[in-house]
Amino acid sequence: MNKVAVVTGASGGIGFSVCKTLGEAGYTVVLSDINEERGQEKVIQLRELGIKCDFYSIDVTNEEQVNEKFKLIGDKYTKIDALINAAGGLGGRSRFEDMPTSFYRSVMALNLDSVLFVTRAAIPFLKKSGNASIVNFTSIAGWNAGGPGAGVYSAAKAAVTTLTRAYAKDLSEYNIRANAVSPGTIDTPFHAETKTNNPALFESWKNGIVMKRFGEPHEVASVVEFLVSDKASYLTGEVIQINGGQAFI
Repeated sequence: MNKVAVVTGASGGIGFSVCKTLGEAGYTVVLSDINEERGQEKVIQLRELGIKCDFYSIDVTNEEQVNEKFKLIGDKYTKIDALINAAGGLGGRSRFEDMPTSFYRSVMALNLDSVLFVTRAAIPFLKKSGNASIVNFTSIAGWNAGGPGAGVYSAAKAAVTTLTRAYAKDLSEYNIRANAVSPGTIDTPFHAETKTNNPALFESWKNGIVMKRFGEPHEVASVVEFLVSDKASYLTGEVIQINGGQAFI
């Protein structure tokens, strides 16, 4: 295999698991993250496993920086076979009545603008693959509107779902597929604050999950691996829920 995968948010719990899973599947993995120190640490860990990888520090909310760094990636690797838009985050919590406009814009930038900036910059190199795949990250919050103070995050993730389907339509002529994964409660640092400060609340969330447990990062990564593989060659515009039955209880 001589395939190249680019993963944003690569140093996060799920993002890194995606990098490891794709690397083990034979991809050369290009890690992207705003945290350069942590990103370089993850590269070392992957290389110790024999995985070919590289790292680029990118603020995915910065349009000019995204364009600049993806040109460097494209010049080095000539093509991108899989683009995983895993960067995102809650960005804090704010109820609408007291929400500063700056908070709204920062959350939308991280979770929605980034998917536009990164994908747009990657399209010329995805075209060169001949059989490329995009996987975006939405969230269960994009369906159920999330918890208190997570309204803007939820709206951004819901928009990612529609954007994914728009990509599927817009890019199909280039044999580029676009799908999304929608994780439920996955046991990662994303929930670290609640897990540490209110462990009883954190554990109570299991009551709303049919399988009565939280997901693990590798359980998301394995679905991403499937979506970028030839096994999913007739899937595009789909959103795969990964939540142990949390969405419909």
